[in-house]
Amino acid sequence: MANKFTFYNTLSRTIEEFKPNEEGKVAMYTCGPTVYHFAHIGNIRTYIMQDVLIKSLEYAGYEVKRVMNITDVGHLSSDADTGEDKMVAGAKREHKTVMEIAQYYTDAFFKDFDAVGNKRPDVVEPATNCITDFIEMVETLLEKGYAYVAGGNVYFDTSKLDDYYVFSSAVEKEQLAVGVRDDVEEDSNKKNKTDFVLWFTKSKFEDQALKWESPWGEGYPGWHIECSCISKRHLGEYLDIHCGGVDNIFPHHTNEIAQSEAYFGHKWCNYWFHSNHLNDQSGKMSKSKGAILTVSLLQEKGYDPLVYRFFCLQSHYRKPLVFSYDNLDNALQAYNKLVKRVSELKADGEVDGAVKAEFEAKFLEAVSNDLNTSMAITVLYDALKADTNDATKLALVDSFDKVLSLDLINHAATLAEAGTSVDSDLEAFINDAIARRAEAKKAKDFATADAIRDELLAKGVEIKDTREGVVWTLV
Repeated sequence: MANKFTFYNTLSRTIEEFKPNEEGKVAMYTCGPTVYHFAHIGNIRTYIMQDVLIKSLEYAGYEVKRVMNITDVGHLSSDADTGEDKMVAGAKREHKTVMEIAQYYTDAFFKDFDAVGNKRPDVVEPATNCITDFIEMVETLLEKGYAYVAGGNVYFDTSKLDDYYVFSSAVEKEQLAVGVRDDVEEDSNKKNKTDFVLWFTKSKFEDQALKWESPWGEGYPGWHIECSCISKRHLGEYLDIHCGGVDNIFPHHTNEIAQSEAYFGHKWCNYWFHSNHLNDQSGKMSKSKGAILTVSLLQEKGYDPLVYRFFCLQSHYRKPLVFSYDNLDNALQAYNKLVKRVSELKADGEVDGAVKAEFEAKFLEAVSNDLNTSMAITVLYDALKADTNDATKLALVDSFDKVLSLDLINHAATLAEAGTSVDSDLEAFINDAIARRAEAKKAKDFATADAIRDELLAKGVEIKDTREGVVWTLV
């Protein structure tokens, strides 16, 4: 039997005890990327926290089946059904076909997704695989009176619902009802401002690259319909947890609920899990700002992607997190110290079962309490300081890493093999080189400073500039 598990449910706006539809099993759906460009590190933060949720549920004894979509058609530049399809825009930008763009950025996404220690979903489904599913759902919504055809397109009629703004408080509902989408171009085909497109035809966009035959003419699906259909295809009529970023709440997840519950005739998903934004000094990270900061770019700058994961785990998923290289360097130092501490443990003796169970209970309590990852890391530190033998500590590191996924034991083994001590001559050389480099930088002689860095690297010593000074490690 699974253990008690609680987290914040965006639908009820409270922290709730999780109770799945089927005892011990979790049907989970997570919104995947629109593969028209690279995923930035803010996107990846969302997937890291979803990964921790899944692994925490598994740690608590649940069996999780997770489905993720890949949006390769139908996501317009405005979530309000206006603008250009992002996939078409990406294809034009790079002079490639839409499918070439989709494949390239899907591969790039999973490269970064994997690098930060995430477990791949059980099912990954591109939207273009499910056109017949979309058409069938739209047909049913029309038959049931929840949709209408106007100007050649099919729209969902939000006026048919008792409560469209399901995620909002009474005050928020009033504000949304007055101000919804006033800042975007109005679609004259819509009966109500909040109505949304289920199926586009060429009457809306004549130059759409991907089009399919449908009862309403040649066209393509709206963005929102894909998640409802892909979830239905792989998880059935009842969903336990739906995940996404806070920017998905309205209108995307609001519209998913509207069309799904109209189609099924019953409540669709009981729990909604949303991660907050990653901000830089200028505000929320987004692809519209120009240069995109990716996990791969962090790697090119010398950061292990798991350091970025560690950085994310030190904050709560529902709080905005501010990224800076100073903050990442602090996480790097803490991570390296953690790896060094684990590398000093010896796998001698018997594991103390009572101590192991005690700390595992504390760790489970942390992750089961609205995914308190910073507390979970504190439990890890406490275990390493505990009055018990190294074998027990190593067993606990291994146990906790099933959720944290920081690869601590393998990194520690690599560090131990490389040797954690240096002879006095090498240490003197390192300190002298760091001092010479500091003088060169002070004199703005950056060529010499770079040459000294390369000189150290040739001797197997890597240096990083941090807010606390220069940190070196053996590589």
